[in-house]
Amino acid sequence: MKELYEKLKIEPKDERIYNIAVSHSSYANEHRAKKDYERLEFLGDAVVDLVVADYLYSNHNEDEGEMTKVRASYVCENALYEYSMNLGLPSFIKVGHGEEKEGGKYKKAIVADIFEAIVGAIYLDLGYATARRTVLNIIVPYIENPTITFFSDYKSSLQEYVQTKQKSISYQLVKEEGPPHNKIFTIDIVIDNIVYGTGVAGSKKEAEQNAAKEALKKLAK
Repeated sequence: MKELYEKLKIEPKDERIYNIAVSHSSYANEHRAKKDYERLEFLGDAVVDLVVADYLYSNHNEDEGEMTKVRASYVCENALYEYSMNLGLPSFIKVGHGEEKEGGKYKKAIVADIFEAIVGAIYLDLGYATARRTVLNIIVPYIENPTITFFSDYKSSLQEYVQTKQKSISYQLVKEEGPPHNKIFTIDIVIDNIVYGTGVAGSKKEAEQNAAKEALKKLAK
């Protein structure tokens, strides 16, 4: 992990928390460990959102709607996956034997989640200021480089369309299948009680985006 700490420019106080941050549930189950990265990922998700929102508010003049779009594009799964890959996080991820055979160390949802878990670990171990500095060092170069873009935030685009038409919208979990370490989610997007799209992915967030993308295609016809 020393190489990772150097890339992040941090000096950990408690390395145990970083080992948890890179431990997938399949690894924790096999080794009878009490913890995996999921709680840290939950915490890191909130920290990343706050840091990026604060940066946009302080450095850009867009309105609330535009800032929401920009933030969403730089904290989406594709973006988090990119940050993780550039840090070389897959080489540190611990997964169970079955998950490793399925390429778990390189699955987009897992790799993206690990980035947020690492941020959560930094926040707990070294405080918000260090977590903020780390996130800014990684993400700001992407925000300030107009040639680098991630996929459109289909959910926000659809929300805007629905608001102008005064329609109601909801995302409904239809199916959740597979083992805990390799779940597949199916989500329907319902507009005025009609299903306009269905999304399937390894995370609820991506499944919702896929459903929104499908709905936008139908509405554009």
